[in-house]
Amino acid sequence: MFDFAGKRWYYLSVSLVLFIVAAIFLALWGLKPGIEFTSGTTFTFEFPNGGVTQPDLKAELSALGHGEARIQSAGDNAFLIRTSELAGPAPTSGGSVGPAVPVRGEIDDIQEALCAKFGTTSADGCTGVIRRDFSTISETVSSEIARNATFAVIAASIAILIYISIAFRRMRRPYRYGVAAVIALTHDAFIVLGLFAFLGEFRGTEVDTAFITAILTVIGFSVHDTIVVFDRVREMVQHDQYVPFEEAVNASLTETLARSINTSLVVVITVLAMLLIGGESIRNFLLVLLVGIVAGTYSSIGVASQVLVAWDNGDVGKFIRRLRGQGTAVSEPA
Repeated sequence: MFDFAGKRWYYLSVSLVLFIVAAIFLALWGLKPGIEFTSGTTFTFEFPNGGVTQPDLKAELSALGHGEARIQSAGDNAFLIRTSELAGPAPTSGGSVGPAVPVRGEIDDIQEALCAKFGTTSADGCTGVIRRDFSTISETVSSEIARNATFAVIAASIAILIYISIAFRRMRRPYRYGVAAVIALTHDAFIVLGLFAFLGEFRGTEVDTAFITAILTVIGFSVHDTIVVFDRVREMVQHDQYVPFEEAVNASLTETLARSINTSLVVVITVLAMLLIGGESIRNFLLVLLVGIVAGTYSSIGVASQVLVAWDNGDVGKFIRRLRGQGTAVSEPA
């Protein structure tokens, strides 16, 4: 039986380093909010004939009065563009009765200008510039979405803490299990946030509502994996109340390790396949799942379980007392 608990500070040190790196990334760069969290308009232009680069597109949009535009590659010869909120409706609108009546919006002016620059305009319309995925969100709606997303993450964490504390109420100090699980899921979420802060700075990756959905999915996966280990610990402790807690944790991790890795590996392979063949619109969602599931598998072994052992052994108190002893120690008589 491998001594996981005996090497707990190695696991916790690795997690602490990752957490600090993620915190530095977030402090330096923060997250780039998508259109759902800040008002604006996003749309995709595809240039079937090719030959258009991001700098070319940026220069043309700046000439049209949208120097704030953020441009991101969305596949071959396609670009996802985000600007401030555009005036007017998207392509067409109509009344409740009768056929739709074309109504021009600012997006139509942009498309015409891009077509004149990069495409071909004829009597049949514009060719060489195809518009896709147009959406606009106002400032009021974006503020409400950001607030609801924050509440969702906080509420999920509190609910998990309460649920696990109740589920393990027959154990000694059951709240420790809930706190350890929340620490583990916070570790997983923070690693994902740090990664996206890095990607946002160097690749312009934005976070949107799909990102929040993926974070909540990662939290659920992490807690599920952690509860499997905790439940085995509970069975062992209740079966033999005199078994050392470290030994119970080691045995539980040994028995559940293969199951956790196999389950996570299947999910990771599926997510990798979807990353390879999936569209650009779900790429960030899948990336969050991939990183979060790997981090969650590690945290159930190297964070949640080890926090329990460290807490049960009073390691933090011992460490603080040792520091104080080193600072105030006096030489003892021989």
